[in-house]
Amino acid sequence: MKYVYNLFILVFIFSCGGSKQIIETKPDAIEKSVQDIENTETSAQLFVKLEDVKSGVAYLASDALEGRSTGSEGIEKAAVYIENQFKQNNIKPYFKTYRDSFNVKKIIGYNIVGFIEGNDPKLKNELVILGAHYDHIGTAKAVKGDTIANGANDDASGTVAVLEWAKYFSNTKNNKRSILFTLYAAEEMGLKGSQHLAARLKTENLDVYTMINFEMIGVPRASNEIMAYVSGYEKSNMAEKLNNYAGSKIIGFFSKAKQFQLFKRSDNYPFYQEFKVPAHAISTFDFTNFDYYHHVDDETDNMDFNHMTHFINSMIPAIEGMVNSVSKEIKIKNE
Repeated sequence: MKYVYNLFILVFIFSCGGSKQIIETKPDAIEKSVQDIENTETSAQLFVKLEDVKSGVAYLASDALEGRSTGSEGIEKAAVYIENQFKQNNIKPYFKTYRDSFNVKKIIGYNIVGFIEGNDPKLKNELVILGAHYDHIGTAKAVKGDTIANGANDDASGTVAVLEWAKYFSNTKNNKRSILFTLYAAEEMGLKGSQHLAARLKTENLDVYTMINFEMIGVPRASNEIMAYVSGYEKSNMAEKLNNYAGSKIIGFFSKAKQFQLFKRSDNYPFYQEFKVPAHAISTFDFTNFDYYHHVDDETDNMDFNHMTHFINSMIPAIEGMVNSVSKEIKIKNE
């Protein structure tokens, strides 16, 4: 089964035919293709590995980080971890340092911002922003003496996804547009970190093309549902275009997203307010598939890492399509 899964990812990334091409290709040809790719120098760099995803979430959601509440010693450890990930993968800070500092009353918070410049002379002046919040609520109602709200799904999962994509694009350099990799503090305090960063970037008069925030991707939806959904589905053609780039339908519609006001409740919203561009959240948590929202049992053991790794890999061609399209194909719809 592991061999078949890896094979799917390999053919998916390297072709637009997706699973259809797998069906039509002869077994001998598939085996030769896999061997050829595995023998290339960069093959190991092209795919997100399950063990990397698991280890990243395990650290960020460990008891040692004490629930990562903004201003705590635990979130400082998370910030240093993210900075080290950027440094190890040659991802530059966007500002003088990786940290974008802000205050919430007497609490000091830090967004962590990495940057990869685009390789097209003109398109590099357009920015794509990928983000997730790395804070959580710290503690919650005790269960069997445990009070640490570890926040594995919320949102260590999204944080690790952003770090893995940063690593991928640093290795491949396959981005015509520039990309900001943004991890926010104080989301749980009312989107304070993303509000600060969006306002700061707005003062620089940047040409922001799109923003995607990844929120709670650690658990799969039901088998009859599309893998993930986008908040504010009707506000732009983002879902349609991402699916076209990916070569399969990986992003869908969640009927209760509007009822729950999900578009306004995540870190995409400040960027939508400031820049008036397509800015959405993507999630695989739909309020039916995970019982531990803001709960002490939001822990690493309750994550589905096969699902997470599959989702992160599946998004790579979608993100590549977005950062490399000749024109701004993702557009706001008239409401």
